[in-house]
Amino acid sequence: MDEAAAAWRAVRARQVLSMRLTLKSLGHIVARIDDEQARSLRDGSDGWSIMEIVCHLRDFDVIFYDRAVMMLAQEHPQLPAYDHEAMAIERDYQSQSLVSAYASLQVSRLRFVGFFKGLTAEQWARSGIHPERDSFSMTDAAMQVPLHDLDHIEQITRVLAGS
Repeated sequence: MDEAAAAWRAVRARQVLSMRLTLKSLGHIVARIDDEQARSLRDGSDGWSIMEIVCHLRDFDVIFYDRAVMMLAQEHPQLPAYDHEAMAIERDYQSQSLVSAYASLQVSRLRFVGFFKGLTAEQWARSGIHPERDSFSMTDAAMQVPLHDLDHIEQITRVLAGS
C-alpha cells in the first residue's frame, strides 16, 4: 500500500471514529435533560426544541445511511431531498420520548459505523448527486454525519446555556 492510500485510510478511520464520539457527546448532554425540558427549551421563540433536534438527528442518521447505501448500489445516483421541517410536524417530534429517540439514534449509528468500517477502497470512491451540494462522495457522506451532529450539539448547548 502506498503512502497516499495509507493516509486516506487513516483519515477515513478517524472520520468513522468521530461519528461515534459525537454520538457519545450528545448522549452525555441528553442524559441530563428530561422530556419536559426537552420539549420546552427552544432555540429562540420559533426555533426547534431540544426534543425536535434529537429526533431530527435520529431521522437524518437513517437518511444519511440510506443515501450512502444508494451510492454503493447505484452508479452516481441522484440522492433524494427531504424537508426536515415537514418531517418534524408529520412525525410529531414534540410528543416523542428523548430517551427513545436517542436510543434509536444509537442503534442507527452503530449500523452506520459498521457500514463505513466495511467499505473497500473502491467503495470509498463511490459518489452520488446530493440535492443541495451537487457531486457528493462517500468521504463527503462520512464527514457529513459528525459535522451534522456537531452543528446540532452546538445548538443544544446554546439552548441550554440560555435557559
